[in-house]
Amino acid sequence: MESEVPLCLIENVKGQLRANQKALEVLSAITQPVVVVAIVGLYRTGKSYLMNKLAGKKTGFSLGSTVQSHTKGIWMCCVPHPQKPDHTLVLLDTEGLGDVEKGDNQNDCWIFALAVLLSSTFVYNSMGVINQQAMDQLHYVTELTDRIRARSSSELHDGVEDSAEFMSFFPDFVWTLRDVILRLEADGRSLTADEYLEYSLKLKKGISEEDKKYNLPRVCIRKFFPKKKCFVFYPPAEWKKLCYLESLHEDELDSDFVRQASDFCSFIFIFSKTKTLPGGIEVNGTRLGILVQTYLDAISSGTVPCLENAVTTLAQLMNSAAVQKAAEHYSEQMAQRVRLPTDTLQELLDVHAACEKEAIAVFMEHSFKDDQLEFQKQLLVTIEEKKETFIEQNEATSLSHCQAELDKLSESLRENLLHGVFSVPGGHSLYLEAREKIRKNYEQVPRKGLKASEVFQNFLKSQISVEESILQSDKALTESQKAMAAELAKKEAAEKELELMMQQQKETEEKMEALKRSVSESMAQMQEKILMERENHLREQERVLDLKMKALEKLAHEGLEEQCGDLKNEIKRREKNIQTMKENSTLKCLDGTLDFFRELLLNVLSSEIKRTLRKM
Repeated sequence: MESEVPLCLIENVKGQLRANQKALEVLSAITQPVVVVAIVGLYRTGKSYLMNKLAGKKTGFSLGSTVQSHTKGIWMCCVPHPQKPDHTLVLLDTEGLGDVEKGDNQNDCWIFALAVLLSSTFVYNSMGVINQQAMDQLHYVTELTDRIRARSSSELHDGVEDSAEFMSFFPDFVWTLRDVILRLEADGRSLTADEYLEYSLKLKKGISEEDKKYNLPRVCIRKFFPKKKCFVFYPPAEWKKLCYLESLHEDELDSDFVRQASDFCSFIFIFSKTKTLPGGIEVNGTRLGILVQTYLDAISSGTVPCLENAVTTLAQLMNSAAVQKAAEHYSEQMAQRVRLPTDTLQELLDVHAACEKEAIAVFMEHSFKDDQLEFQKQLLVTIEEKKETFIEQNEATSLSHCQAELDKLSESLRENLLHGVFSVPGGHSLYLEAREKIRKNYEQVPRKGLKASEVFQNFLKSQISVEESILQSDKALTESQKAMAAELAKKEAAEKELELMMQQQKETEEKMEALKRSVSESMAQMQEKILMERENHLREQERVLDLKMKALEKLAHEGLEEQCGDLKNEIKRREKNIQTMKENSTLKCLDGTLDFFRELLLNVLSSEIKRTLRKM
């Protein structure tokens, strides 16, 4: 369910931001990973035109042709990604910053912060070249540390949250310069757009308040955004035609502008990453919708949106859904594959093992950050309960089937007893022949199931008094023969009872073995997932460390040694954290997993033994 027609995702109603439920429903139906491109900038700078180009449409996002800002809140368009199969491209067009009609800078700051939080590529759109005025207009980036938290209980260093935390989840930064009419030059030489951006982000070496004010937005861009790119656009047409931009054909536009727009779109399609969360967690439409609502809930409550809290909320919701999805898969597959009644318990347990393995795999695919194994345990308990239900249904089906068949086979015996057929000399022998015939015919009944012996044993018990009566009234037998026949009947009953107990013991052992296999399978898959998540987190930390090292080298190259102190401290902390992860995480994590499963196995086995004893 994609929305190729733009929908308002976040409504701005009298300065209050709220989610549009229809847009959230569209997102919740997108199960594919999403690439999220958000564009921000001053109003009336042509943001919507670029979004329409990315969407492959001439119209869609409102362009407007007056001094009024048309886009209010954040609008969304979802289209199939043109170059990444099985991905959805989510385009977010934000309301113009600095709109004099709003008169509310706080609203602009939240729009800016939300665009950063939700996107994997963040496009800042401005008019003309990058000068101090352009940097001053980008003051929103300097306020991000007041608007966003990486962790709920983040350790602060010198009162500032480690910028590496931001760099680990901030989007790539693309600055688009519109209607540029000057050549990009510095120190007498021409610059590429990327070189121009790097040149514009150079810091001053001074330490005066003026120097600090000059450096602050540049420092924030350099510290927070892992990758930076710049595009320059010439004016698309003469100014009289600009108000009709969406209706102009390409041959009516400046050829350089057309090429530049094409280059921009190609870059976004090729290099924009899938939206991910710390730990390499891919975001799909459903997860993106939850993040939107979580961030807006934080803003409306007066707190600062926190990535860690948002991920925790997301994990709780997604893991609960993963448990339900996995449990439903188990139930559906068991219902399809098991034909009740089964001939043996092991037949059912083998199907159970296969279905449980698939269900655990479904859970692993859709869950993440189940650090305390809360949802893993919930799933295993749920599957165990469902397995017991299938076993009970299996036994009940077997019981009713066997009882019905035995009733039909013993109907003639009941008729003969009623009419006194066996109340004659030699009647006991006739009775035994009739009962043996029932036994043989009963053995031929197919798919009797687990209760076959128990049902026949109950039948024999019901015949004890009948046989004794026939035996005592049979005048063809001596007292000695009667005594021997009675003893033989008792022996046969005892053997059947022992056989039944041995069957129950075997079934209990089979259940225990099945439990062990279930726990072993679940433990193996959980360990694999824990190791994978740990490796993803480690790679992410090493990536951030590498970016910090390069940033340090750049500062040193620019001769800004006085700016390197905080960055060196960040690098040392990051190196220490990575070393600690490498030394401790694997063994501790796996030991915790083993302890959990040992406890679970003992609890379930104890319950199974108690149930078996009650049956006996």
